[in-house]
Amino acid sequence: MVKIYKTKLFNKWQNKSSDFEDSSLIQAINEIQDGLFDADLGGHLYKKRIARQGSGKSSGYRTIVATKSEKRWMFILGFAKNEKDNISNNELKALQNFAKLLLNYSEVEIKRAIIEKHIVEVTYEN
Repeated sequence: MVKIYKTKLFNKWQNKSSDFEDSSLIQAINEIQDGLFDADLGGHLYKKRIARQGSGKSSGYRTIVATKSEKRWMFILGFAKNEKDNISNNELKALQNFAKLLLNYSEVEIKRAIIEKHIVEVTYEN
């Protein structure tokens, strides 16, 4: 089963945005796995748009997602198009380094990070 996580920063940003749910994140991962993403940023990072409710993806949110084996996905950064046009080269390098760190976590480190609230697991609702 695919595991999806959000960093503390991403979770805080998502809660402020409040017009998209975790089900949108699950859908975004499914689309990335089908080859539908906005950019492969290198360093195991992808840029993926998520639509605002009642609106399309082009005016919606941009997310930066990390994966190594497609069994573990990490939403690292999110921003609205009207907040930020894109990420800078310096931000990209920092995100790639952060992704490398997160993607190399062992299962024990993942559990510890969840307990310490550094990351949040996205749960699938039936």
